[in-house]
Amino acid sequence: MEKRWVYNQEAPAEVVDNLAQSLKISPTLAAILCQRGICTYEEAKYFFRPSLADLHDPFLMKDMDHAVNRLNEALHAGERILVYGDYDVDGTTSVALMYGFLRNYTHQIDFYIPDRYKEGYGVSSQGIDYAAENGFNLIISLDCGIKSADKVAYAAEKGIDFIICDHHLPDDDIPQAVAVLDPKQVDCPYPYKELSGCGVGFKLIQAFCIQNDIEQEEIYKLLDLLVVSIASDIVPITGENRILAYYGLKHLNGPQPMRPGLEALKELAGITGEMDITSIVFGFAPRINAAGRMGDAKNSVRMLLAKTKEEAFKMADIINESNKARRDKDSDITREALQMIEDDDFLRSANSTVLFKDNWHKGVIGIVASRCIEKYYRPTIILTQSNGKASGSARSVHGFNVHNAIESCSDLLEQFGGHMYAAGLTLPVENIQAFRERFEQVVADTITEEQKIPQIEIDGKIELKQITRNFYNIVRQMEPFGPGNMRPMFVSECVYDTGSVRIVGDSHLKLRLTQDGHQSIDAIGFGLSDYYDKISKGIPFNVCYTIEENIYRGVITLQLRIKDIRMQ
Repeated sequence: MEKRWVYNQEAPAEVVDNLAQSLKISPTLAAILCQRGICTYEEAKYFFRPSLADLHDPFLMKDMDHAVNRLNEALHAGERILVYGDYDVDGTTSVALMYGFLRNYTHQIDFYIPDRYKEGYGVSSQGIDYAAENGFNLIISLDCGIKSADKVAYAAEKGIDFIICDHHLPDDDIPQAVAVLDPKQVDCPYPYKELSGCGVGFKLIQAFCIQNDIEQEEIYKLLDLLVVSIASDIVPITGENRILAYYGLKHLNGPQPMRPGLEALKELAGITGEMDITSIVFGFAPRINAAGRMGDAKNSVRMLLAKTKEEAFKMADIINESNKARRDKDSDITREALQMIEDDDFLRSANSTVLFKDNWHKGVIGIVASRCIEKYYRPTIILTQSNGKASGSARSVHGFNVHNAIESCSDLLEQFGGHMYAAGLTLPVENIQAFRERFEQVVADTITEEQKIPQIEIDGKIELKQITRNFYNIVRQMEPFGPGNMRPMFVSECVYDTGSVRIVGDSHLKLRLTQDGHQSIDAIGFGLSDYYDKISKGIPFNVCYTIEENIYRGVITLQLRIKDIRMQ
């Protein structure tokens, strides 16, 4: 698939030169820092030397004092507390973090994860009924609750108070809870707005420790769970999130034993080296999510809270089996969905994809939508039947607001919600065809030609000879990488293979590149075997790539991970 190479905007030369001189680094690296808003020595010091001392005062968050006071009141009075969280990674890590901490201070505590299929997303009536029937006086909701004004009111009727810890955009109708902790509230003065749900829960625990003179080191033990949340929920790794992620990874990779549940996950995922954001996203997140997609998300919490390796591996094995089942469903439905597009003249050339089949598994349709976009790059909605309705997940392409497009069809829907790049929706089955036609028309009228082509954001153009160990070491100090601080992407022009190009696996290229006769460097390009014939003939080309370390038989070398190739 053709890709657009989009160069990030360059900072003024004077700013770049000043930063390069003050840090004693190359202008290329200084320019990348400036693109990320790091333009002065002080900003660079804050960036390269993250410090837990720079975490914001949790009491800056609106309602934090009310939340801590109500929590203290519940603990002192021996009230029953229910920790309530969503079924995804952010929700289950939040519950494990909050429940695992508070059970040190009370035995009158339990946790609750709603059933994805019977209760749906967020706070449910069934969950509140469970709390009432079992004598809970206080619910702490994590990664959900900000849009549950009606459920919070229902709980109040039953004498149950709510503390909400959420990070989603609120509606106009804010729940009448004892405390609503969400930095995205328009009147919340908290300086950092991009915390995960688990991050908001962490700030509540931090405030609780401050008010009760508990050493902050006690909460730093929870950073391993928090970094799993930050990585898996794809929140920006900037500001406070970057500090929390940095120390969370140090905790995962540190000399102390890893939390048994995470150690079990690491082994089952086949991760042998140090953990980073990528290994969490691809190794941990699918397995933790699979518990809620295919079975019981409470198993994820039990695994994360396990005190022994035996208990942890028992739960991790169950979760891993769920993940295998998820992969099978995902592959089967993706194959079927792509075939439906291939077999339909209209769908092949449409501006959008809307597919429905009544027996597709609801737990994987969001993944299937993303898989379809890999082949047909356009806004995509996959629908299945659930409780007599068509229920679906939408995914979008860079720059296109799929939530707004769905909103334009709201008269055909029963409910919908989400954000720019991902959304969920429910509609009567008989409205599917009308919705498909309307959605296609809305997309056709609003999507640009550029948005139909996947883009690669490029940080800078360099020569291969600039790639030294010292250059790479500075790039590594920019970790952890993720949204808002992606691994730098470079372009080198007029390179060619030294004669070692070969196809490895089914469709991957292994090369050794050189430029102007200077030293050569190894490179790998996944899924790029179509370029083999031209490259093997010695035709020069332009290449965009990231730089990484490759470990082979104990020898560490630098190599390029090629993202795209353009023949000259």
